This record gives sequence, C-alpha cells and structure tokens, in this order.
Amino acid sequence: MRVLRWSVLLVVLIAASIFIAGSLLRVQIAQFVFDRAVKQNFSRDAAAALPDGLHVYVCGAGTPLPDPLRNGPCVAVIAGEQHLVFDAGSGGARTLTRMTYPVGDIDAVFLTHLHSDHMDGLGELLMQAWVTGGRDVPMPVYGPPGVDEVVSGFNAAYRIDSTYRAAHHGPDIANPEGRGGAPQPIQMAAGPGGQAVVYESGGVTVTAFRVDHHPVENAYGYRIDYKDRSVVLSGDTVYNPNLVAASKGADLLLHDALNVQMVDKMREAAAAAGRTGIAQILHDILDYHATPEDAARAASEAGVSQLVFYHTIPPMPSPMLNALFMKDAKGMFDGPMEVAEDGLIYSLPAGSRSIDVEKAF
Repeated sequence: MRVLRWSVLLVVLIAASIFIAGSLLRVQIAQFVFDRAVKQNFSRDAAAALPDGLHVYVCGAGTPLPDPLRNGPCVAVIAGEQHLVFDAGSGGARTLTRMTYPVGDIDAVFLTHLHSDHMDGLGELLMQAWVTGGRDVPMPVYGPPGVDEVVSGFNAAYRIDSTYRAAHHGPDIANPEGRGGAPQPIQMAAGPGGQAVVYESGGVTVTAFRVDHHPVENAYGYRIDYKDRSVVLSGDTVYNPNLVAASKGADLLLHDALNVQMVDKMREAAAAAGRTGIAQILHDILDYHATPEDAARAASEAGVSQLVFYHTIPPMPSPMLNALFMKDAKGMFDGPMEVAEDGLIYSLPAGSRSIDVEKAF
C-alpha cells in the first residue's frame, strides 16, 4: 500500500512538473512571438515600398448591417504623395492602421453623403490622424451641403478628449491648433448631370459628381485621377447616367450594390418572425441602391477595366456567397469583377495598365 501511495505521488509530481514546464515554455514562446511582431510592425513601412501610381485601400466594404468581413464604408487612396480617405464608416480608421496605411499623413477626407454609416467613424479618424501625424491645422473634410454641421458636431464631441491628449502628450504631438476637421462644403450645379473638380494637389485631381440616392438630396460619387491611372467610387446610388459619364475610361470602378433576391429573402424571414420594423426597412432599401446588374451595366457602358462591388447588401459572412451575389451580373460586363472585403489593396502603377491586388491581413 505504501509503495502504491509513493507511486501515485511520483506520478502527480511528474505531471505537475510537466505542466509547469509547459506553462513556462508557452510564456517564452508567447514573448518571442510578441517581440518579433512588435519589431516587424514598427520597422516596416509598406506604403513607402509601393510603386508610383494610384493605390486603393478597402478599409470598409460593408453597410450598417453587421458583417464579420466588412466595416462601414471607407476607402483610402495613395496617389503619388497624396493620401486621401473617402467616407469614414465605423471601424475604418482601425482597419487602416491594420493595413499599415499612413493615417498620420492623410491630406483630406471626402464624404459621399451624410448617411450615418458613411461618417460615424469620422471622429476617430480625425483624432488618430491628429495625434499620429502631429497636425498643426485641422483636417479638410469635403462633402455635400451640411458637412459643416457634421464636422462641427464631431469637433464638439471630441473637444474634451483633445484637452486630455494635449495635456498628456504635449503640443509637439497633440497640438490643439491641429485637432478636428475643417469642413469644405462642395457646391455643385443643380440637376442630374452635376460635376465639379473639388481637389487638385500633387498631380492628383478629385472630381465630385452627382448620383441618385433619393431621398438624400445631395449624394456624390468621386473620380480620382493621377498621371495615367484613375479610380471611381460610386457612393450610394441606383444606376445613374452621370456616374457612367464620370467613369468613362476609368481603370477601376468601386460600385455599391444590393442583391434584391437575397434581401427579399431576408425581408420575408423577418416578416414571418414578426419583426415588422426590420421587414419594412428591408423593403424600403430595395429601390435606392444599384443591383449588381445595374453596376455591371454602368461599368460596361463606361468602358472601365475592372469592377469591384463594395458597400454590398446583404452582409455576406462567407466568400462562398459572392458567386450568388454576382450571378446575374456576370454576363453584363466583360472585365474582371469581384466582391470586396476589408483589407484588400488595389495597386495601379503609373505607366501601366495592370491592376494588382493583395490582402493586407
């Protein structure tokens, strides 16, 4: 009996030793991985290695509906030495950091329209750009009439926070004179064919154009031209001839899209479950976003080289759903088309017709 007790005790001691050694080894491995990741993240400047050209970062390809692969609408561009962000949906600023986009170098922000999902992350974006960039002037924020009210609201909401950061980090990092945004309302001629150059700097031209997102009174898309490369962002719209005109010959078109059949299935399920409010909303949104077929038609008529669907409805938690989303659009556009998710980077080198794509994470 005594031998048995000693044997059991020995087994327990060995097991405990193995557990302790394993725990220590796990800590050591974790420390090694952490140290390596920190060194790599702070030593690399992925943007600096990009060739001269126009580079598009998808920091938000989603909608207000929860989507594990997509934040709210957000697209960032590097064109030469210019750094521009279009829309500031929730989570977009953090995704830009994950993508190693130089948030502190942002030169201007552009809003397509003033729906909440396109600007509810603006406060965080402005704060991060201010602190990480050591700004000494507020960020220009371009947008439709009403952008001054939106920017002023975010400035007010973040005022108290800014005093803490200035006191903590000092004016070299958090200069109170550089915090927040400076609204730049875009005034455009009335009518469905309105277009206006709204930004020119460093060889980059940004043209705003009217789209149709009724009942939103002023909804814009944007075309970005740099050297011989061009990208168009639709904003939110149905099929729109003005978008087709503004997109003529563009290399890349990022177009919002709503699959009616898929959303209608969701509406039916919501109604059957007694969720009448959600069912009504899903019904209401059917007629103020382009369908994938509409977007493909616009891309074909404009003669763009590649079509990317972003701000896609409904949420698609798996890439397996992408083919279903695009199935009726496939025959309407001859070029490449795909459904975007967060983390994609499209690179359009100057002096080339190529469009390269990589996943940042």
